[in-house]
Amino acid sequence: MRAVRQEQEHENRRKARHRRRRLNLTVGIPVALAAAAGLTYGTAFGVFGEDAEPRASAAAATGSAPTSGALAADVADGFASVNALGQNGTYGGRDGKTVTVKTLADLEKYATASDPYVIVVAATITMNPKGKEIKVASDKTIVGSGTSGQIVGGGFFLGQGVHNVIIRNLTIRDSYAGTWNDKEHDFDAVQMDGAHHVWIDHNDLRHMADGLIDSRKDTTYLTVSWNKLSDNNKTFGIGWTENTTADITIHHNWFRETEQRNPSTDNVAHAHLYNNYLQDVSDTDITSSYGNYSRGNTKMVLENSYFEGLNNPVIRDSSASVVQRGNIFVRTSGRNESGGTAFDPKRFYGYTLDKAAAVPAKVKAGTGPRAKIGAATPKAGSATSAASAASAAGVLTVAKDGSGRYKTVQAAVDAVPANNPSRVTVSIKPGTYRETVKIPANKPHVTLQGTGGSRKDTVIVYDNAAGTPKPDGSGNYGTSGSATVAAEADDFQARNLTISNDFNEKTHQDMSGHQAVALRTAADKAFLDSVIVEGDQDTLLLDTASKAKLGRAYIRNSYIVGNTDFIFGRATAVVDRSVITLKKRWDGTSQGYVTAPSTAPDRKGFLITNSTVNGDVSARSFHLGRNWHAGGDASLDPQTTVRDSSLSAAIRTTPWTDMGGFPWKDDRFAEYKNRGAGSGPASADRPHLTDAQAAGQEIGDWLGNWTPAP
Repeated sequence: MRAVRQEQEHENRRKARHRRRRLNLTVGIPVALAAAAGLTYGTAFGVFGEDAEPRASAAAATGSAPTSGALAADVADGFASVNALGQNGTYGGRDGKTVTVKTLADLEKYATASDPYVIVVAATITMNPKGKEIKVASDKTIVGSGTSGQIVGGGFFLGQGVHNVIIRNLTIRDSYAGTWNDKEHDFDAVQMDGAHHVWIDHNDLRHMADGLIDSRKDTTYLTVSWNKLSDNNKTFGIGWTENTTADITIHHNWFRETEQRNPSTDNVAHAHLYNNYLQDVSDTDITSSYGNYSRGNTKMVLENSYFEGLNNPVIRDSSASVVQRGNIFVRTSGRNESGGTAFDPKRFYGYTLDKAAAVPAKVKAGTGPRAKIGAATPKAGSATSAASAASAAGVLTVAKDGSGRYKTVQAAVDAVPANNPSRVTVSIKPGTYRETVKIPANKPHVTLQGTGGSRKDTVIVYDNAAGTPKPDGSGNYGTSGSATVAAEADDFQARNLTISNDFNEKTHQDMSGHQAVALRTAADKAFLDSVIVEGDQDTLLLDTASKAKLGRAYIRNSYIVGNTDFIFGRATAVVDRSVITLKKRWDGTSQGYVTAPSTAPDRKGFLITNSTVNGDVSARSFHLGRNWHAGGDASLDPQTTVRDSSLSAAIRTTPWTDMGGFPWKDDRFAEYKNRGAGSGPASADRPHLTDAQAAGQEIGDWLGNWTPAP
């Protein structure tokens, strides 16, 4: 059902105080906490283009007050955090200057400029003429200073292609023109027509002539969070398109005394609504017509929200889907519907649900402008700065040119509090950072996030090798100590950057120990997403904290480059939808080994799946792997499985070989349904899994109870 009320009939029956007449819909039995079977959704990595796959980078907004350091450092969560359409998340004017405005002329000047800006609104600005909507350009953060930033009588317009815009901490109000169901004055607080990567957060939006928020004409990668929306008729409309392409996250908003479009969600590919509070107060002039409405071809996931006093709290068209989980309904009546199949939001980004029973109190306390957003900025590198970044913003910004909080990646990691309980993102601006980085075991949940348009734009590189002497004279680094980046803490992530070891073997032929690690993981739940890891020998060391501990790693949509044992170690690791690039040795010869697992007998080793193995090397010159019994330990049972992947002619017809005197056939090496010139039929020298065996060697078998955040 698309027309849920007869608006003209209501207009004719209008009373002076806008008293609402309740919608006369057939009353159905409320559907309590309906749930659908979990579905997976993802985009194929395709032909492995340089940036073919959307990536996520999560910095969750909370109900706590942002500090001024968060004005430029905060980045969006939800769908606005996803890397797509050439935009890597939503960070607004972070890379530009910060300006403070108190007049309409200055606000319009900077909001429409082509350069990035953080625009701090420090006064009440009245739109002239009434209903004016400033046409915001890309790369802007428009944020209120404390609670003093107010826009009266108008709002903002984001047109086709406008992207990377943040609107935060503002009160936008009072364009109401005297007619409740106004069809003449299109005076919105925020209207978006074909925009993408927009974050609307911690605002007070109320009493407008038309919509508080209109997301139209395929606007996508939108997150709306922690806003108070009140005293309005047509509150939050989504659609105005025949396409079904938009991806939208709506969470922790307070819809209070809003009649309809709460929101009305038409033709949205992925609509994720969670932890919202919809409240219709009894015995007032405004009565709800309906709550969340899934229209057209929308697929909606609705989780842990709280509905109080609403008529028809959840409705859907027969063509639309609503999957409900964990919602609470108090004093509601009429239609409460669910049905169809939707999607798993965690395939796109990570998020944490609050309990539905806690939502009213948390949302009442946390929505709308925050008074402390105008507080003084702590000095970079101070303990206050680190605590502020970790607990309030969750983001530490690194820039070589000094425009960030830190100039080196290690300095930002050092600022992360010990035993930090939640995700801290080290946001690294484009540039080459020649340094080594260590994330110690007592600093879990750290993400290294490149902010460039390509994973090539942000590079962390150094040139230590196993035989490189330590500067303190205490010996050489050794293989594990040579790593450019060493991640020893659980739940480590690296996204959208390059980690490299550029040790030059040719100029160091007098040195023994040419193993040169780019990245070493030595903990559990390491996630590498859309990165390049490059070196020569021993590029990527996937290890565990100790022999007795489990260490899982998941590498997705990435490039791994090397020539000798360049994916090695004792971790349980998956390489998924990635490119493994074979590289010639320092003298121009082609000879090498892709993997060298040293797996414990009761653990999984390496799984390479849905990937491509290629490179500018000679035909039949590389093995897929050899069995590394580290330290001569005969009890180990090394494992590599390569399946459902494309193998170039560089792979030998006998792709596995012995190492250290241990026969590879005594260990676990196999293929399954590979293709390409380097693939081959099963034989004694080329074992293939049966279909039954392959069913037990899937990604889930490797990762177990861990689902990496998208």
